[in-house]
Amino acid sequence: MHPDEEAIRNLIADWARATAEGDLHELMDLMTDDVVFLTSGQAPMRRDDFAAGFMAAIEHVKIEAQTDVQEIQVANDWAWCWNYLDVKVTPRAGGSANRRGGYTLTILRKYDDRWYIARDANLLAASL
Repeated sequence: MHPDEEAIRNLIADWARATAEGDLHELMDLMTDDVVFLTSGQAPMRRDDFAAGFMAAIEHVKIEAQTDVQEIQVANDWAWCWNYLDVKVTPRAGGSANRRGGYTLTILRKYDDRWYIARDANLLAASL
């Protein structure tokens, strides 16, 4: 496996782990300053909006994600990958977990020999 592909796979694993741990500081360290998240039916979300939304969410739910990387392509200091993402959201107060699943497309940027998420679009929908 090419070192860049391995680094991107590690970034994706780190993102899932930091999300489950509620570690906003680490998540912020994995994205560019100008990151944009695109989700169905929502306005584009920038870095500060992501942070506020994540902090509000983890007060009430635990978020666990499993990713299945489908493809990674690297072109110099840019890369893209698409994954199948399965997300389990469990209320901290108790109750049934909800699941969402679907495909994501992520564009990454390399700075100082390290990869960061620059753009992310996901097509998650309720799943069984």
